[in-house]
Amino acid sequence: MTASIYLTSAEGRTGKSAIAIGVLDALLAGAPRVGVFRPLIRSGSSRDRVLELLLSRATADLEYEQCVGVTYEDAHEDPEAALTKIVAAYRAMRDHCDAVLIVGSDFTDVAAPTELTFNARIAANLSSPVLLILGGRQYDRSEKLGQSEARTPGDIAQLAELSVHELRNEHATLLAAIVNRADPQAVAEIQAAVAAELAAGTPVWAVPEQLALVAPSVQAVLEAVDGHMLRGSTDALAREVHDIVIAGMAMEHVLPRLIESSAVVIAADRAETLLAVTMAHEAPTFPKLACVVLNGDFELSPDIDRLLDGVNSPLPIIHTSHGTFDTAQRIMHARGLLTADASERLDTAIGLFREYVDIAALTEIMRLHRGSVRTPTMFSYELFERAAAANAHIVLPEGTDDRVLRAAHTLLARGTVRLTILGEETSVRSRAAELGLALDAAHILDPTERTPLREQFVAEYLRLRAHKGVTPEIADERMSDVSYFGTMLVHLGLADGMVSGAAHTTAHTIRPSLEIIRTVPGVSVVSSVFFMALADRVLVYGDCAVNPDPTAEQLADIAISSAETAAQFGVDPRVAMLSYSTGDSGSGAEVDKVRRATELVRAARPELEVEGPIQYDAASDPSVGASKLPGSPVAGHATVFIFPDLNTGNNTYKAVQRSAGAVAVGPVLQGLGKPVNDLSRGATVEDILNTVAVTAVQAGSVGAAGGAQ
Repeated sequence: MTASIYLTSAEGRTGKSAIAIGVLDALLAGAPRVGVFRPLIRSGSSRDRVLELLLSRATADLEYEQCVGVTYEDAHEDPEAALTKIVAAYRAMRDHCDAVLIVGSDFTDVAAPTELTFNARIAANLSSPVLLILGGRQYDRSEKLGQSEARTPGDIAQLAELSVHELRNEHATLLAAIVNRADPQAVAEIQAAVAAELAAGTPVWAVPEQLALVAPSVQAVLEAVDGHMLRGSTDALAREVHDIVIAGMAMEHVLPRLIESSAVVIAADRAETLLAVTMAHEAPTFPKLACVVLNGDFELSPDIDRLLDGVNSPLPIIHTSHGTFDTAQRIMHARGLLTADASERLDTAIGLFREYVDIAALTEIMRLHRGSVRTPTMFSYELFERAAAANAHIVLPEGTDDRVLRAAHTLLARGTVRLTILGEETSVRSRAAELGLALDAAHILDPTERTPLREQFVAEYLRLRAHKGVTPEIADERMSDVSYFGTMLVHLGLADGMVSGAAHTTAHTIRPSLEIIRTVPGVSVVSSVFFMALADRVLVYGDCAVNPDPTAEQLADIAISSAETAAQFGVDPRVAMLSYSTGDSGSGAEVDKVRRATELVRAARPELEVEGPIQYDAASDPSVGASKLPGSPVAGHATVFIFPDLNTGNNTYKAVQRSAGAVAVGPVLQGLGKPVNDLSRGATVEDILNTVAVTAVQAGSVGAAGGAQ
């Protein structure tokens, strides 16, 4: 399993790039192929600076384009669609890596209600634990270049509390926290205060302020003031600017106020001050300056240029047309950025990280992390990924339904399945054209047309049902029905599965399957489950669509089939046999039925974790489960919920779907020898897509079925 970590912060300007360099350095020590992923980048022709920097040191063989998700504009326009694209892009690149560093967005208000919330959602959907970066400085009261007011331990702890709340709401897992640019005099106090707001055992580290990492370079100042370089050495553009001096007084008063590594702002018409400052820079008795910024519209006279030629100083002299106040403000807001060619800054960042962060502990908890969160987006992506890999051939009998045609278009465009659609070919293709749908890749068959295939189906049905008194005339009539015709395609191996029910009843879909395909040996009943994709996990509910009042034996079969279906779709089955009482607390016919069914499941599948009778709260809530059934591996942790009757199951799944905002995928039929699934007559196109994908996974075939002729 590829290790990953998601870097995000609660605000901007936390020095996330410096921490990212440190984390990347730590990952490189323990993994041969380390990749970097940026879920959100700015649009435009320029490439993302942070990603470029990290890719210059990463070791996975990936191109820049493979390491990005979507743009900020994409996230603004449609956050849900953007999230799906991010998951797809990440999973595609993850397969080429042993470890992935994911660096969250840069706080440009890309999503509501807060940017941290959106980053937390991304982290949860990528199943990546979060390394939360908290800023140790307060920027809105900044007074000096490259510096800002230090936050107190209490201030940072409050920020941590708010951040953890956001992460928890989006079901993101907090791996550790780093306070960057912390007050060097309060490192221990900061760590203790933040740790008190996190779950017990969550590591907290504090990296102290280092001016060398935040001070802007002369190059950054040049760009900030929209200036151009008049003279000086280009090598000096990499110098750090630690302070600013406004030389708005007479020359003799400026000289004693010069500061080491400062940018000196001089009006362009104060030639005597420019000459004095330049000469002072070269004198051993004065501080070494970072640069001089001349402001205003005045040009240097040729005589001043000749004098400066005589001094021949490498000191960068920059000219800008902005006024003094505007120039000073722009310099104040210039940022010290880490870039691939800033080797000294990179070394400083890595050194600080190694000194103040327990790298061994960080990499170990990353290695041990196993994501337990499974969001609806994750479930959907995995479902369609597995369906496409199965390359299954699915029959859609209801070719006269626009919803089915729209779903078919999407399935073919995505390459999810191969399709046969039943209906009169000219009518189906004409309607698809009217709707603007492309169904060229679909095979279309008309069950009412007299073909050798239909005659074959009539003969096979007669063979299967002759003992029930079926005559050739009845068999011929049956095979003109789309449900019977589609089921026969599956039975004879000309397709892998069938999805119907958008325009037919459940009975009309299931009856042909029971007559032709029949149940799996050892299973007495066809049943159904719904996959309930909640915000942070996927549960399985059965039976919610087929059996009104199952016997104890049927209930046991339903439980075993549901556990197998859950495992087939990546849900670790822990089965709760639901009732209105828990354990031995109640009695009566309904409870006894569930108790008997539980005993039958345990006898048939002793390896399966099953508990019953058990109430829903005891099955789903860890605290209630521990109270009512202490020591039970299922109580409080159930993933498969078996309802005692259809009334309870159907109402419960709909209540959870509506009140909890769960995505219900199903009903998924189980117990048949080959996959046939039923749709609700109110099914949406999305419902049809999901059910076809489920059917393809159930088929589990990679090119096994041939095309219908």
